[in-house]
Amino acid sequence: MKPKSYRKKASRRPDRLPKPNPLATLVVQNVLAELPGLVAVAVVDVASGTSLAAHTNSPTINPSTAAAYNAEVVKHKLKALTALALQGEAIEDILITLSSQLHLFQLTDKGGQFIYLVVDAGSTSLAMAREVLRSQVGQLEPAAG
Repeated sequence: MKPKSYRKKASRRPDRLPKPNPLATLVVQNVLAELPGLVAVAVVDVASGTSLAAHTNSPTINPSTAAAYNAEVVKHKLKALTALALQGEAIEDILITLSSQLHLFQLTDKGGQFIYLVVDAGSTSLAMAREVLRSQVGQLEPAAG
């Protein structure tokens, strides 16, 4: 018998895959309707880096993979704010500008989730992308009633 470390790991069973988050799915659909030319969009849980819902129009960008790395960017920026003792400050959004794309993260008020958006820099205005994200990010944290 092979030692435990050499045993093949069991593959994930389909019934154990995470279930889609309906609120996150709705937000992704709304962003897609408002910015049909987007490259990719995902709703991401900051703590786990898990994509709760995603869509891409590009075969080269996997928004679920990007979600995990971008969650680390958000976590490190939150740590930097704490280290700098910037009291009363909160991250509204994070912008990463590439040569042909804009990558924009819009955090929820509580900071537990964010919307990750990739748009073509030549065909989408930054102001429009920010406005769409601001209008949708509130959908992720329904008002307590």
